[in-house]
Amino acid sequence: MTVVHPVRTHRSEERLPREEQLAWKIAEVAVDPVEIEPEVAEMAINRVIDNASVAAASLTRSPVVSARAQALDHPASRGGAGATVFGVAPGTRTSPEWAAWANGVAVRELDYHDTFLAAEYSHPGDNIPPILAVAQHTGSDGRSLLRGIATGYEIQIGLVRAISLHRHKIDHVAHLGPSAAAGIGTLLGLSPEAISQAVSQALHTTTSTRQSRKGEISTWKAYAPAFAGKAAVEAVDRALRGQTSPAPIYEGEDGVIAWLLGGPEARYEVPLPAPGEAKRAILDSYTKEHSAEYQAQAWIDLARRLGAERPELRDPANVRSIVLHTSHHTHVVIGSGSGDPQKYDPTASRETLDHSIPYIFAVALQDSGWHHVDSYAPERAARPDTVALWRKVTTALDDEWTRRYHSEDPAEKAFGGRAEIALADDSTLVAEIAVADAHPLGARPFAREDYIRKFRLLAEPVLEPGEIERFLGLAQRLPELSPAEVAQLTIVAKPGVLDAVRSPRGLF
Repeated sequence: MTVVHPVRTHRSEERLPREEQLAWKIAEVAVDPVEIEPEVAEMAINRVIDNASVAAASLTRSPVVSARAQALDHPASRGGAGATVFGVAPGTRTSPEWAAWANGVAVRELDYHDTFLAAEYSHPGDNIPPILAVAQHTGSDGRSLLRGIATGYEIQIGLVRAISLHRHKIDHVAHLGPSAAAGIGTLLGLSPEAISQAVSQALHTTTSTRQSRKGEISTWKAYAPAFAGKAAVEAVDRALRGQTSPAPIYEGEDGVIAWLLGGPEARYEVPLPAPGEAKRAILDSYTKEHSAEYQAQAWIDLARRLGAERPELRDPANVRSIVLHTSHHTHVVIGSGSGDPQKYDPTASRETLDHSIPYIFAVALQDSGWHHVDSYAPERAARPDTVALWRKVTTALDDEWTRRYHSEDPAEKAFGGRAEIALADDSTLVAEIAVADAHPLGARPFAREDYIRKFRLLAEPVLEPGEIERFLGLAQRLPELSPAEVAQLTIVAKPGVLDAVRSPRGLF
């Protein structure tokens, strides 16, 4: 049975025992030797495939090229065998924290992997690159890797259920640093003392403002989770060397809750598995069929359906306005409620456009589909009829859709809304959608064959056919992989793919 842990600020003179601190309770979950259930193992395999899919599609994109170059400038450290970098032959190894960095950027760059939304946002698949990097460096087997991944998901999703970061303008990767550190702790079989120190350090070093997801969104959006993963690896290294971290990091008088979140009077209730309870949180996450912010997934599905059924809607001359009635999160993060004029700017960055539901809805409506590259092309964004339609799309806050967004009942939890389209002939078209087609409760829930199809689609331009089959064969045997096989759990680009892009020089 899940245990709900109350968390609040404590004055220094209260001397909160370490066993009552959230970082320690996270560590207790990490060290629990509970077995991994078969369906959890199956979903972890899906997520490993999903991460490799989106990493393959991003191998030649500028942030990924830069991060890879940085990683390759840091050879494997003395303490282990080193870790692989996506795109590069597995014989070339780098230090694990830098592999976590490069691979984390590749996984996040296209905003195209799994998600969990509750009090906070998250992409829990971001836990996999740092945990896998440490597994390769230390010679861990597939079973240990699987256990580490399950912990990473469990901790991040537990924190996301309870603690809102964005409300206080803190970026959501502040939940990722602790979860990745805990996952690495499980992987390595560390003590609660070492894990709690690593969790505290990882949180302390990964709290940053949400400006990275506001206004003109920069390439740092992909780097932010990679930085958290890298920080987690480094935090574990320090903890293993016997070094301590700020404590209590959540509950302290000058800690995260008191000064970065709800303040000294705030109270949070964090749900974590009870001792002996299986780690199943990964089953509550969901992936993306489309390369866009998760809250746009359902809207893309609705728009592409409407565009196919009512092609006249593609012409801005036939449309007076489109109002998307939706949740608070969608309205203020990717909708017109954000107040960001950049969300209507045809020259905006890709990172900005994938956080603009007015743009996304207009393009999906006109194209009756969505493409991870073509839908963001500058010439696509600048098309006059698209700009005209795009600027007729606004969002509106809807209390019922907000309630459903926060519902704990999976049957009514929703990430969509209601579209009201006022037509030039004075008629109105109303259509709604609750969840994306690929959602577990959607029209076409993603299953293993869908993950494999997504991988093939995104990998075929950059991987040889034999490499695609090699990786899929290895990934689907995750729980039984030997250390030598875990060391090969990466993707290698076709000859010439990486050489075709300029590798930037920096400091290293």
